[in-house]
Amino acid sequence: MRFLKANALSASLLCAALAISAYRPALAADDASVRAADGAFLEAAAKDDADALGKLLDADFQWIDASGHVRGRGETLKAIPKMLIPKPIENSSIPEAVRLHNYGQIAVTQTDHDRQHVLRVWVMRPAGWRTLVYQEVQSLDAPPKVTPSAAKECRNPCKSVGYMPKTQAERAVIESYQGLETSAMAHDAPGFDAHTAEEFTAASSNSDKLLDKPTRMDELRHATMAGLAPTPLISARLFPFGDATVMRSRHVPEHGKPLEVTRVFVMRGGKWLETLSYQTSVADGK
Repeated sequence: MRFLKANALSASLLCAALAISAYRPALAADDASVRAADGAFLEAAAKDDADALGKLLDADFQWIDASGHVRGRGETLKAIPKMLIPKPIENSSIPEAVRLHNYGQIAVTQTDHDRQHVLRVWVMRPAGWRTLVYQEVQSLDAPPKVTPSAAKECRNPCKSVGYMPKTQAERAVIESYQGLETSAMAHDAPGFDAHTAEEFTAASSNSDKLLDKPTRMDELRHATMAGLAPTPLISARLFPFGDATVMRSRHVPEHGKPLEVTRVFVMRGGKWLETLSYQTSVADGK
């Protein structure tokens, strides 16, 4: 009996090892395909090549520029906006490093230069990788004096939001998002930790820096918001892809300008965790 159990355990471990070894090369190959698509996107946008860019944009694509103006696929291709961080060229001072996180059917690429931050969210469609979101964030030159937020009681988004989940998975994502915002409002660093992935990154027009998870948790421990605080969610749209979900939303704080926000959640250990939050203030306030 012990022999049979040992054999069963060995077989299970072997299957797991084979699955991991098979997954890693596939993921590495997928990383290369994401980087190729991302490079093609930057090239097409820099050259104002609508035909080439059009082949890379998802039907639900949105371009959110640094002023918070939102363009859909058609408007983007009609007049391609200038990128906040131009495509790097030889001898340029702009860094070529692009951070990549691949979540299977969703991948994100992030580029930073000084106080400029750009996010590109890629989704896997039957025809290949397509860009769902291009978003720019221009950080402040100095620490914020005021942080736009929800009311002190934080009904929205802590207790309810302006979005009705369509599936159980969407409901779970929204609940995770609310749990994260509730912990942020309460300056609860352990609670924030429980709702965020280790690679968590936050960029906001209302902050003077790009935040990683340790920095954000340290700020919560010291009861500082640093420009990022829960703000009422007015509308949202979720894009689920397997164990990852993109959440695009619009927020209107009690005081301050509206925000266009993109978040990505991944399923790990049976929980939905937020991996990033890019928040662009709408300059004209509309």
